[in-house]
Amino acid sequence: MAFDRYLAICNPLRYSSVMNFKTCCHLVVWAWLSGFIGMFIIIITISNLQFCGSDVVDHFFCDLEPILHLSPSDTSLVEMEVLVYAMVMGLLPFLLIILSYVVIFCTIFRIPSNIGRYKAFSTCSSHLASVCTYFGTILILYLLPSRQRSLEINKILSLCYTVLTPLLNPIIYSLRNQEIRACLESVIYFIFPGSNKQCTKTQ
Repeated sequence: MAFDRYLAICNPLRYSSVMNFKTCCHLVVWAWLSGFIGMFIIIITISNLQFCGSDVVDHFFCDLEPILHLSPSDTSLVEMEVLVYAMVMGLLPFLLIILSYVVIFCTIFRIPSNIGRYKAFSTCSSHLASVCTYFGTILILYLLPSRQRSLEINKILSLCYTVLTPLLNPIIYSLRNQEIRACLESVIYFIFPGSNKQCTKTQ
């Protein structure tokens, strides 16, 4: 989506020729393959660890850190693989997305029309908010040293990218719709009647 926004705003004349069906298929397939291959290597390393004693995973789902807590073996190799994988598949894409948005915002500021700038900002802001929410928690969870955090903090961070981000995505993207915003304003005015009077006075 960042590449799509970059082409649409920075190179609009080349958009239809570059962002075709073949390019979209390449982006999707390589994203899936890189994710599956990287995690497959980590899973093979985890399968070589020894597990004894308790088999209860102290988490909402079968996450990496609680599984490593169950193993008495040396997990330094797995942690190194996860760190490298998180840097390649998490930090690098996040930095590329932020760099693309820096270029996009520089292009937006050069748009002479205020309406054009507003439309461009509204197009990018929803995706950027979603990206920061998702990648922020992912990078904190898998790049920072895990031994300094408790499993309870890991659970909260995991909830952010597994539940909070998908929950906020429809809200973030729907607020661009004028009908949704009008409905939200009517709900706010219904809950707080004083805000409606204050709004009409300012108008």
